[in-house]
Amino acid sequence: MKTIVTLFLFCGLQVAAKDMQSCPKHKDQTQAQHQADVEKHGDQAMGFSHEATTHHFRLLPDGGAIEVTVNDAKDAGDLQAIRGHLNHIVTMFSDGNFLIPMFVHSQTPPGVTEMRDKRAEISYTLEELPTGGRVRIITRNPDALNAVHDFLTFQIQDHHTGDKTE
Repeated sequence: MKTIVTLFLFCGLQVAAKDMQSCPKHKDQTQAQHQADVEKHGDQAMGFSHEATTHHFRLLPDGGAIEVTVNDAKDAGDLQAIRGHLNHIVTMFSDGNFLIPMFVHSQTPPGVTEMRDKRAEISYTLEELPTGGRVRIITRNPDALNAVHDFLTFQIQDHHTGDKTE
């Protein structure tokens, strides 16, 4: 009897969970909470506000780029913080350490495993821009290139940057 009751409870919870997932209102609330978490975690990890800066993720034929710029060219504090953060990203990614994007997104982004495995075939360099910086990601390995593009496409989608994903 106890097994039957447990089975009914389990099945009932599964049905309720599926009903919630198909509910548009629940889906909107879940997406809004995820976006709020991504922004909160991003601000914590970067050391500056996403509202004071603009992010772009670029897919390029030889890899890609992560660009961050200040919205106000006179914002010297965030400009310095951006360059420091991007320099840190260059070091971490070169070492195969992707803990920051995993923290920001509360999951392992697509492409990370392959980028970690092929880190010797991917270069990361910091390029200063007048109002920020860019991490340039370059590889000649086709598998690593696909991983970089998967990673950057995920960033574009999860941060809602509107950047091109082709």
